[in-house]
Amino acid sequence: MEAPRIGLGYDCHRLEVGGDCYIGGVLFDSELAPVGHSDADVLLHAICDAILGAAGLDDLGTVFKDNDEQWSDCSSSVFVEYCMKQITEKHLCLASLDCVVICDNPKISPMRSAIRQCLSELTGLQMDRINVKGKTTEGGDAMVITAQAVTLLVQSEL
Repeated sequence: MEAPRIGLGYDCHRLEVGGDCYIGGVLFDSELAPVGHSDADVLLHAICDAILGAAGLDDLGTVFKDNDEQWSDCSSSVFVEYCMKQITEKHLCLASLDCVVICDNPKISPMRSAIRQCLSELTGLQMDRINVKGKTTEGGDAMVITAQAVTLLVQSEL
């Protein structure tokens, strides 16, 4: 049996007034929104990089180039679906997901349950295998949102 694989993902986006603010696939009611080529969902991007890294595959920016118009304003759920397909083809499955989102606004805690539910739907993981934490910048740059994700991949049963 193959040893479990651990992946670490990180993403960062600048925040601006106006636009849609998606975090973990959930639309937030927020004055501030992340800026990016796709929907700029910082959490889904970090999760994708963690999955791809654990599987030994190219990173998100290599697969979905930010200068390719087909990904302009694309929902990041498409990226997660791609990642899940890739690990399935490698006979791997996602066993655990642990994430943290760092920003001053919007507040993560009121939407934490909705994010976990969305992540469960996107990945097929049970809710008790998904954790999402919100942290502030503690006086740092309030116009930036970052996310980190750790994934555990295990060999799937054939």
